[in-house]
Amino acid sequence: MNLIRNYRNWRVYRETVSELGRLSNRQLHDLGIVRDEIKMIARKAV
Repeated sequence: MNLIRNYRNWRVYRETVSELGRLSNRQLHDLGIVRDEIKMIARKAV
């Protein structure tokens, strides 16, 4: 079960990084996010 949970968490992390990474700097700014924070935010999403 841990393997499945870890895989799902990894997928959520990767999807979050990918989606936020596709946003422009302007869109990120509107959300109050800087590009350097994307990975940290994605970790919190898991």
